[in-house]
Amino acid sequence: MKETFFRTLSWLHTWAGLLVCWVLLLIFFAGSLSYFRHEISLWNEPELHQGVYQDYQADTLANQLDKGQDYIAAHSPESAQRWMIGFPTERKPFQSVSWQLPPEKGQRRGKTEEHVALADGSGMISEVRASRGGDFFYRLHFDLHYMSAITARYIVGVCTMFMLIALISGIVIHKRIFKDMFSFRRDKGARSWLDAHNVSSVIALPYHLMITYTGLITLMLIYIPWTVDTAYSGDNQAFLKELNPARQTEKATGISAPQVQLSQLLPQVQAAWGDAPIKQVIVSYPNDQNSQVTFYQNTGKDVTDEANILIFNGVNGELKYASPHEASGASVTYDTMMSLHTARFAAPLLRILFFFCGLLGCAMVATGTLMWAIRLRQKQQKAIDKGEKPSLGLRLVEGLNFMFILGLPLGAVSFFYANRLLSASFAGRSEWEVHCFFIALAAMGVWAFFGRSRRQWQAALIITGSLCCALPVLNAFTSPSNLIDNIQSHQWPLVGFDVLAILLGGAMLFASKRLTLIAKAPAKRPARPAFNAPNTKANKARRSEPQTSLANELTSPSSLEEAKS
Repeated sequence: MKETFFRTLSWLHTWAGLLVCWVLLLIFFAGSLSYFRHEISLWNEPELHQGVYQDYQADTLANQLDKGQDYIAAHSPESAQRWMIGFPTERKPFQSVSWQLPPEKGQRRGKTEEHVALADGSGMISEVRASRGGDFFYRLHFDLHYMSAITARYIVGVCTMFMLIALISGIVIHKRIFKDMFSFRRDKGARSWLDAHNVSSVIALPYHLMITYTGLITLMLIYIPWTVDTAYSGDNQAFLKELNPARQTEKATGISAPQVQLSQLLPQVQAAWGDAPIKQVIVSYPNDQNSQVTFYQNTGKDVTDEANILIFNGVNGELKYASPHEASGASVTYDTMMSLHTARFAAPLLRILFFFCGLLGCAMVATGTLMWAIRLRQKQQKAIDKGEKPSLGLRLVEGLNFMFILGLPLGAVSFFYANRLLSASFAGRSEWEVHCFFIALAAMGVWAFFGRSRRQWQAALIITGSLCCALPVLNAFTSPSNLIDNIQSHQWPLVGFDVLAILLGGAMLFASKRLTLIAKAPAKRPARPAFNAPNTKANKARRSEPQTSLANELTSPSSLEEAKS
């Protein structure tokens, strides 16, 4: 505890945010891209950029189901555990058929093979490059990578709790919270960075609170499992069966039985749902005595994260389960929070707003880490001016800032370039897309080891911004359509990807130009030693520091005085 409540909360706000800031930056960055999860997946499959997009047609459902079922029965192996028929939706505007194989040793799920129907009904596209697409960023923001999912979720949960503490304490210590929303002083050195931190925090504050709290709620049973253990005497399967009976499927018997014709189930589906669109049909354990058929309703515009489903016996077509129309208050509250966090209900404009707020969250964390580096260097500046070496903590903070603030966008761009430049027939190409993301991130960490000056920040921004702006050009050379073609054919998801890449790339190029103004005066350098001065320890430390860091330029005398005001 400090001498006053305000100082105590200021200390709490600082350390709650800074101890986990780089993990939070990764979570915010990947989570923001997840709002365009399906659009990214579409862009990552150029084989589907022409001839497949179509609208949902209720009057041809029976014909589509018959064709899909016949195609899967003819082309899928007998060992397939699931058949899947997907219908066009707002964010996946094509019809597809796919099947899932049994999992191999060490796998949780088996491999899925998907074929996409041509819009004119003339055939199927079976050769589509393997890619994680937008699912990579979606999983990354809560499962991280290269570690077990449960370990990653505990790490993300701890970081999210720290984030919530930092937000609440930040609200309390803000004496001018509404004024800070409109206060941004340009070209004022460190003062401008502090204003940027305040503005990015306050403008999107409702979003930050919502996304942080609902992020904890989504995985609350992992973090607080004791209620379930107490109520169900440690039987988690009994809890899951009662929570979501639709997911509890019977195992295959191995006894062959004729599969019901899917189109024969449509009258029962329409009787239950009326004209509501169907999103997907899944057949579990086809041609088995315990086969079952699940119809999923397209609830795209509803504020819900729960699936509305009907489950039928796959042999005789008897209805086994229907999603209840009413739910408990606790269930509805949880579902609403889940849907707010994922924004699956959101129209394009609302998802753009959420994405913009997510970028403000990245800016909030990034400016906070930069201000931390400034303050650390400010405390050590006199010693550094005398020739002493910056502390390990300062060099670590500055290096991690360089690595994550610049490495995350470069990693994302590398992911998209790998998607197009790696051969479509290359084995393990989807994993190498992911590897390229982390290789680029690690490369920025190596770069930071050799220097973190303003010129190097500018160079990294120019490289990343230029590569980002060139993504539409890459798409034009590696896809059957380009930006102009997509505008003319109204393929707005692809148009949106290219336009967003240009805007973000342009923002990074603009930032590289504006970076020259962050220091009003050159950093104060120690005087050169005399020619015949002895080779002291201070001289060695001075020579070992490769270049002035960005934080050092921010801590020029004029900038520091402005930051204190």
